[in-house]
Amino acid sequence: MSKKVMIVDDSRVVQFQLQQVLSNSEYEIVTCCQNGEEAIEQYNSVNPDIVTMDILMPGIDGLEAARQILQSHPDANILMISSLAYDDTITEAKQIGAKGFIYKPFNREQVLKSMNNIFSE
Repeated sequence: MSKKVMIVDDSRVVQFQLQQVLSNSEYEIVTCCQNGEEAIEQYNSVNPDIVTMDILMPGIDGLEAARQILQSHPDANILMISSLAYDDTITEAKQIGAKGFIYKPFNREQVLKSMNNIFSE
C-alpha cells in the first residue's frame, strides 16, 4: 500500500521535481500546497503519512507550519527540504520535531532514502 505524501513548497518547479522523484515508488502525492497556511488547513483532510516542507515561503514559513502541524498532530512525519543550509535552521527543525532535512538541489536517492529512514525508525 502506498504512503500518502503532502508536498509543501511555493515553487512549482520543486513540486514537479518531487513528483518525478516519487513516481514509480511506494509514495503517492495526494496534494501540493503553495505555503504554510495551505498545509495547516489541508493536513486534517488529507491525513498524509509524510509531509515534505520547504522553509522559505510567503506567509507562514515552513518552520512555523511544521510547528503548528506537530502541535495538533505530534505523530506527523515532516521532512524539511530547503536550500537553507544553516546549522541553526537544521537545529530548529529538529527541535520542532521534523524527522529529517534534505538540501536543495536533491536527487531521487536522497529523497527516497530519507523517507524510508523515517518509516524504519
